[in-house]
Amino acid sequence: MQFPRAAAAAVVVLSLSLFLLSSTTTAHNITSILAKFPEFSTFNHYLTETKLALEINERETITVCAVNNAGMADLLSKHLTLGPLKNVLAFHVFLDYFDSKKLHQITDGTALAATIFQATGSAPGASGFVNITELAGGKVGFSPKDNGGNISAFFVKQIEAIPYNISVIQISNTLQSSEAEAPAPEPSQTNLTDLMSAHGCKVFAETLAANPAHETFQSNIQSGLTIFCPGDDAMKKFIPKFKNLSADGKQSLLEYHATPIYASIRDLRSSNGLTTTLATDGVKKFSFTVQNDGNDVTIETKLVTATIVNTLIDKAPLAIHQLNKVLVPEELFNSSLSPTPAPAPAPDADAESPKPAKNKPHSPPDPADPSDSPADAPDGDVADQTAKGGAATKFGGGVFGAVILGFCFVFLQLSVKEVEDATVAVLCVDEADAESGLIRKLG
Repeated sequence: MQFPRAAAAAVVVLSLSLFLLSSTTTAHNITSILAKFPEFSTFNHYLTETKLALEINERETITVCAVNNAGMADLLSKHLTLGPLKNVLAFHVFLDYFDSKKLHQITDGTALAATIFQATGSAPGASGFVNITELAGGKVGFSPKDNGGNISAFFVKQIEAIPYNISVIQISNTLQSSEAEAPAPEPSQTNLTDLMSAHGCKVFAETLAANPAHETFQSNIQSGLTIFCPGDDAMKKFIPKFKNLSADGKQSLLEYHATPIYASIRDLRSSNGLTTTLATDGVKKFSFTVQNDGNDVTIETKLVTATIVNTLIDKAPLAIHQLNKVLVPEELFNSSLSPTPAPAPAPDADAESPKPAKNKPHSPPDPADPSDSPADAPDGDVADQTAKGGAATKFGGGVFGAVILGFCFVFLQLSVKEVEDATVAVLCVDEADAESGLIRKLG
């Protein structure tokens, strides 16, 4: 039975249409784009260091104004901390698409572009906007909205463009913004225990305040700090086990609940993998794995998986996320969540060797069944964990299946005639063989 040619043609047209439609959506990776140009290595490095690259990779219809290594010297000479430095770089990312052609065809010769710095809510008033002005002689100038119209930088060249998705251009030097450069609060101005106590983490805050770990937390705020504080119910249940730890163990467990870098909830959703903590000292790794399932973010140790249930504060350089469980490091506890005993003296040679303690080194797990262990940390820069390559087509499995199905219909339609001919030939041969056999029997 032959398939109707019209039906086969319809399937092919539909499949190809879906394929072409799917290929119009493109992912980008700003780190990989700039990695092809060594003259922008400093700018690229700080996009990754501040984790601004993650936000750029998640957005569409944007323009990145890159500055070469020489142009970055003035900004770096100010020795800004990570928070203000991120704000300044965010001031160089427009929330609209401007390639070379569009820059030289601006309506009425001027345009106002909002930046990621404006979108963070940290920019006072309209200080997060940039004026783009078409000048005489084909030049294009850039200036902060509130600087009286003085041109701060000029368009140099197009670096790369994925039309209406991302445009990466070079400008002559960094855009100046005193608001973006404003320093973050000093550590003495941020009372961690008060912040946590007022938002459901009072037990953890009081425990921290009575421990030398509190000083470690405070000293890391200015350079970047993320705290994962267990809620009061979880911490109350854990206190008996906490009290059984040694003094060093108590400090390590508290420091295990913080990382020495600022990580917003957006950052955690985008950069899954193994993470070091304030307790990491090189000998005992004290690391955990960040994972996400949609909007839910979990923190996984070898002994427990905790979920972020609330964000108490999220303003660079400090983020505090509340957990539903206490994080339990295997360096301090065995599989029964009891404190790991101190090593026993070496036994005599004739004595029977005791069974080893169930205390595995906390290193990235060997390849195993994904359902049995957390995923290993991805290699490469943080930004490269989001996407691979400067641009990659997003290709849906369903669309791919539709394309294959369409080609199958075409194949069947084109080959049905050959199949029928082959079948007739086989039947003829069978009939001839049968006739020859009958003649031999009669003979």
